[in-house]
Amino acid sequence: MSKNLGKPKIVADVLEKGGRNVFQKLPDPLGRSFGYHRHFPKIFQDILVLIVLIAFIALNTTLTSLAPVALSQESAAERQALEQELQRIEAEIDSYQNNIINLQAQAKTLNQSIQLLDAQINKLNLQIKATNLQLAKLDSQIDTLRVSVTKTQSSIDATQDMLVYALRQIYEEGQKSPLVVFLGENTLSDAFSAVNDLTSLESEIKRSLDELINLKANLIAQREDLANQRQEVLELKNIQEAQRKELEAKKKEKNNLMQVTKGQESKYQELLKKSQQTAAQIKSRIFTLLGGGEMSFEEAYKLAKFASEQTGVRASFLLAILDRESAFGRNVGKCNWKTAMHPTRDQPIFLKITQELGINPDSVSVSCANADGAYGGAMGPAQFIPSTWWLYKDKVAKITGNNPPSPWRNVDAFVAMALLLKDLGADKQTYAAEREAAARYYAGSRWRSYLYSYGQWVADKAQQFEADIRNSNLG
Repeated sequence: MSKNLGKPKIVADVLEKGGRNVFQKLPDPLGRSFGYHRHFPKIFQDILVLIVLIAFIALNTTLTSLAPVALSQESAAERQALEQELQRIEAEIDSYQNNIINLQAQAKTLNQSIQLLDAQINKLNLQIKATNLQLAKLDSQIDTLRVSVTKTQSSIDATQDMLVYALRQIYEEGQKSPLVVFLGENTLSDAFSAVNDLTSLESEIKRSLDELINLKANLIAQREDLANQRQEVLELKNIQEAQRKELEAKKKEKNNLMQVTKGQESKYQELLKKSQQTAAQIKSRIFTLLGGGEMSFEEAYKLAKFASEQTGVRASFLLAILDRESAFGRNVGKCNWKTAMHPTRDQPIFLKITQELGINPDSVSVSCANADGAYGGAMGPAQFIPSTWWLYKDKVAKITGNNPPSPWRNVDAFVAMALLLKDLGADKQTYAAEREAAARYYAGSRWRSYLYSYGQWVADKAQQFEADIRNSNLG
């Protein structure tokens, strides 16, 4: 019952229609017979109507919360069209990527370098298109989920109003003395039946209350899912912005190359020598860890190489994964565990981790929850949430010899990340396998949405680091 309507002025007006009792037409939600044919106190009739309504509302709410909202024909067609266009673009990106790999292996002349830049520019343009399609797809999914959340909340609100009114009536009836109840009935049998029916009603309301609690939990889960999806949209926008900047840089690089060399091969070869970084410059480059802290590129490579030797995951790929957060500017370690972490999944394990390490849990920072309430709580350079770290800590200890291992110790963090990426298939060391592993590492079950955005970005970054490792004589 809506809060605005309130209690009917005359309950009998609701119960009686055309001289017949409405109870004769209402089914019992539990399949029992309440004996509607006999004399029944008006207050209990009133409450029975409410209980039947509550049962119907609860059933509708359950179906609404558990079943996906049906898409309109138009929405379904739009989503299918997005999927088809995305598949077409992804196939083109793969084609350009294969061309880029071939050109990189032989780009020793001016003409080959220009062809390589053209292929990279075309690929980046397609990546931006793919990211836009992913954004549109996520926006559509978010709208669908938002409708589901709204409908569920509406049903819960209506059920709550019904329950409040029914409980108030039962409470008022329960204040009557047994003598008043017995005197108000025509026969002794009716009086005992009335008491039994009141007990049945209380049991029915308790069941409805339990269901309402479950529905609220389901609603909270839906809202958290919605918050996660909104965060994914924001992250995709950051990825797209990084892609646009890279595209602009590639175009500028091509224009400068054309202008400086003026098509002369000798000038290009001279420029190529000057543009190559020295080994000392690369080794001393500052490498920023995504969980906080800095080290030289040479120091970061040594840790990545050690983890690579234990797992088969390329060192350059590990460096690309570690480099990802600073590229997108996310908050990776400024919050307290009490406010950022999932209270049941991660907080208890976080306390175990810090207790084993002899660390005050309040003395370390973790990643923050996003603005929509989705949980943060990732720890250290590899940004593991506590529940995931707990799955890998024993394996990490066997490799590093640090027992217990620490997510804030660089060598432990590098090894943990490498172990997880190995489980995700990165040890195959192919471009496609690394791209997929990066997307899975970043987005979990929604990795497909990031295959040609984040996954592609990391795989390309790994190639850049591979070149740096060669030029610095570190490999």
